[in-house]
Amino acid sequence: MENNKFYITTPIYYPSGNFHVGTCYCTIVADVIARYNRLIGKDVFFLTGTDEHGQKIENKAKDAGVTPKEYVDKIVANSKELWKILGISYDRFIRTTDEDHEKCVQKIMQKLLDSGDIYKSEYEGKYCTPCESFFTESQLVDGKCPDCGREVSLVKEESYFFKLSKYEDRLKEFFKENPDFLIPETRKNEMFASFLDKGLEDLCITRTTFRWGIEVPFDPKHIVYVWVDALSNYISALGYLSDDDSLFRKFWPADLHLVGKEITRFHTIIWPALLMALDLPLPKRVFGHGWLVVGGKKISKSFGNYKDPREYLKYSSVDSLRYYLLKEITLGLDGNFDEEMYIQKINSDLANDYGNLVSRTIAMAEKYFSGVLSRKAYENELNTDSDNELLKKITENIAEYKINNDNQRPDVALDKLMEIVSFANKYIDLNEPWVLAKDESKKERLAKVIYILAETIRIVTVMLKPYMIETPKKVFEQLGTDIDTWDSIFEFGKIKDGTVCKKGENVFPRIDSKAVLEEIKKAEEEVKKEESSNLEGIKYISLDDLDKVELKVGQILEVSKIEGAKKLYKLNVDLGKEKRQIVSGLVPYYTEEELLNKKVIVVTNLKPAVLCKTESYGMILAAGDKENVKLITVDGEMENGEGVH
Repeated sequence: MENNKFYITTPIYYPSGNFHVGTCYCTIVADVIARYNRLIGKDVFFLTGTDEHGQKIENKAKDAGVTPKEYVDKIVANSKELWKILGISYDRFIRTTDEDHEKCVQKIMQKLLDSGDIYKSEYEGKYCTPCESFFTESQLVDGKCPDCGREVSLVKEESYFFKLSKYEDRLKEFFKENPDFLIPETRKNEMFASFLDKGLEDLCITRTTFRWGIEVPFDPKHIVYVWVDALSNYISALGYLSDDDSLFRKFWPADLHLVGKEITRFHTIIWPALLMALDLPLPKRVFGHGWLVVGGKKISKSFGNYKDPREYLKYSSVDSLRYYLLKEITLGLDGNFDEEMYIQKINSDLANDYGNLVSRTIAMAEKYFSGVLSRKAYENELNTDSDNELLKKITENIAEYKINNDNQRPDVALDKLMEIVSFANKYIDLNEPWVLAKDESKKERLAKVIYILAETIRIVTVMLKPYMIETPKKVFEQLGTDIDTWDSIFEFGKIKDGTVCKKGENVFPRIDSKAVLEEIKKAEEEVKKEESSNLEGIKYISLDDLDKVELKVGQILEVSKIEGAKKLYKLNVDLGKEKRQIVSGLVPYYTEEELLNKKVIVVTNLKPAVLCKTESYGMILAAGDKENVKLITVDGEMENGEGVH
């Protein structure tokens, strides 16, 4: 008997407050998968949410002058509003600041301690603050974070470690016994080549250098790090280790973790190992999807393609946006969201094909039969070859639609759906209803043709329900029927005899692509114009003036606070052939650990100064204002003392 429950999750995302089509892609895909499984009769639990703890949030909140909770509350409110607009039908939006989640994480930490799977030691390693990840030297790419490409810093602190190495052999065996656990296949190859084949090291799972997080219950000076905190949301949301764990008993293990390829490692190595330590079953499947680019370029404000999805909805609809993302991007591969192509697909697939099929059919029903659909004519009139071909196409493509949706190939499923639409439009041309209408003896045949078209539209629209939010309701209203269940599409002829259809507004009106693209171009030019205007009024200097300033790459070797100074650090900076003492007012913006080993730009020919009785021989360059200051660091491997030009 087929399992009747389905538990799907997206990774809880970092609440940056910046949304573009790439950040929404995973959640939209997950929503379509959840809606499809509800449609076919499964009991679905769809989880999404936010990962709100960590040093990065703590720093950003500090820069903004608010508490971390205040900082994330505002962003979460915006994200929930956007999910509502995009039709995201989650069953729970979990936040790692939720009380039940925090209690669950603390209980998990205690279980790991009691089972001997964690121990206290000292950690020293390369840390990427934006990704909140530690990496070994072998995992770094050109000395930088392998995930985001940013600089990493050396961190040394007391930590609790999870015995990840203990589960290396079990993980390898699990992958062999469950070949469909991680898809696509390329992701699995990456996990072995980059991690499992190189050997797993024990994992640092607590931090002491920041406070914004969940306290370790048996050692409160430690904060639970992202691995146990964020990943545990998949079971804490179901009530694991709570007084009411009915949802956990019902839905775990998860049927599908849908994640971005950059965090596949966390979900297929660290998370399974943690579950093994907790003696819990592993998820059935992890799907690592690709990234989106916009207009063939990485999403960036400087390229003019960094847009909140609500910008696209000013000239299109939620349904067209969801359709394009699912139809034109193969799940698992990197994809391109091209605004010009987006408009073209709306006009071709949705306006010309599906929308035109709906409007033509209902218009003919009204014109020839006052909108009344005749099931009797469908039953009484003998089938022609075109009837049989269309009915066969519907039967075959429903089966293909289900197979592909069951296997997370929504793009192919939509192809099969649209093939029915295309054939139905061809069916109109083959039968020429306008010719049949001229012959009174062909009236029954005409009625049958129109009924078949209406029933085809009904079936296709049921199949569209996972992908579209608003359109199916509009189409069923125009058809005059509410027979929209999954089971109903397997029996052709469900629209009742005498049902009256009534034409409404076009469900997908054509977009004036030229006008819209001109508006987009105009808006982008306005942004560039504004940026250019910011350059006006600058006091320019000559190259001779610039040559007077000597800039070199330096590395911070030692950091200490100056007694009696609230904002000043005393830094020992390696400039290659010499080391210098420099005083810098970075205390409000960086901890000592964050500054250690950073490579920075130093003004080396500045006149020496004495600050708080401490001599300073240079200046470290930084950017920002009083509220937010960031060091200017070096991109790539540069030797200490190398000149900056």
